[in-house]
Amino acid sequence: MPKHHTTNYRLLGVFLFTIALWFTPTPTGLETQAWHLFAIFFSAILAVMINALPIFTSSIIALGAAVVTHTLTPEQAYKGFSESFILLIIVAFLIARGVIKSGLGRRIAFLIIRKFGKSSLGLSYSIIAADMFISPAFPSNTARSGILFPIVNSLANDSGSKIHDGTRKKIGSFLMLSSMAGLSLSSSLWLTAMAANPAGAQMAKSFGVEISFGSWALAAVVPVLTLYFIIPLLLYKIYPPELKETPEAPEMAKAALIKMGPVSRNEKIMAGTFIVMIFLWVMSGAWNIDKTAVAFLGLSVLMVTNIFTMEDMAHEGGTLSTLIWFAILFSLSLNLEGFGFMAWVGDYISHAVAGYSWPMVYVLLTLAYVLIHYFFVSQTAQMLALFSVFLGVGVTAGVPAEMMAYMLLFATNYSAIITPQGSSANVIYAGSGYLESSEIYKYGGIVTAVNTLVFLTLGTAWMMLVL
Repeated sequence: MPKHHTTNYRLLGVFLFTIALWFTPTPTGLETQAWHLFAIFFSAILAVMINALPIFTSSIIALGAAVVTHTLTPEQAYKGFSESFILLIIVAFLIARGVIKSGLGRRIAFLIIRKFGKSSLGLSYSIIAADMFISPAFPSNTARSGILFPIVNSLANDSGSKIHDGTRKKIGSFLMLSSMAGLSLSSSLWLTAMAANPAGAQMAKSFGVEISFGSWALAAVVPVLTLYFIIPLLLYKIYPPELKETPEAPEMAKAALIKMGPVSRNEKIMAGTFIVMIFLWVMSGAWNIDKTAVAFLGLSVLMVTNIFTMEDMAHEGGTLSTLIWFAILFSLSLNLEGFGFMAWVGDYISHAVAGYSWPMVYVLLTLAYVLIHYFFVSQTAQMLALFSVFLGVGVTAGVPAEMMAYMLLFATNYSAIITPQGSSANVIYAGSGYLESSEIYKYGGIVTAVNTLVFLTLGTAWMMLVL
């Protein structure tokens, strides 16, 4: 059957599903407005998952449908476009281009290839290890993705894996997905690696749970390090790069570095700007500095020094589309929460698990918390909306409060790769062109399932031993 016929049938299926869901009687305890928004939001995600529509197109349709049907007011629908962290993602795209254009990205990529470049798997491990090393100092995984992405992008380009010539799967797609998966692990490993972690630790205090930097790291270290060794191998098997062994790459990289010569003016400016940005991002909490403003200042330096120009801006059409689809999905998710849909789901789950033994409740709550992330376009939003609800249900059912609290906070992080919009840190990778949205749903779902399995088994056993 021709491809366009298959797509048409999928679109028809999504349309009929949406109509059926829309006219299904609103469940008890839920407002009709919330149910209709759920029908629109879920259908938009479904269309992307089954390759019926690109994520940009599906999001645009969802936004139009929400406003035209008066499910959302224009103010509610467009709220996501005013969020500063979404602008941070876009500026990170532009700075990444400056890293590559200045030559700094190539130099860093060649240095990594010279050290670890004998195989694509070795590059994957080195990227994730670097992320874990810097993550304790970065309470923003979005900012961290802005640092890692230019390096991964340069590694892909300088390995001959590009978007425009159809070679994205040579090694680039594998490295991009590896880095996304690594972010979900590094954010789980350290209390300070993601903004929602300290907030969740503070919320856990009302249940008598004290979480410190050391206790978090102790509880997370065994499952996270286990997954560090598993996940690159898993992706290597289920989403393999075409270029696997590169024994000649280290020598080629060494020769390329010699050919590049001393560090150029543009590289020095780019490196200095990058270092200052990293320092300000690290100190942003203590000094009350807005992370997005730091990114804009960094970009302004690159523009004043002509490392990034208006001509470069003209080639960044994909950046605008990323801003639009992510802002739309964020708005829809935010309104779902505001209409009480998430609280209703939490209440429904609390009744559903009543009467089960505490180990069963512990497992069911964790699985439900992970799956619900399909409907959140922010890890922080999910944690703020559901953490206390789920923790309260678990404690009432007899689950040890400390173990339940840690597992829910870990799940906030290790489930982030489940969708392209599951974390603002994902978006820069999803918009790179190396990964299709449907691929992230598929392989991100598999990675999340493995993360959940390891945390529920080995992670639980470890926490019972050390907590």
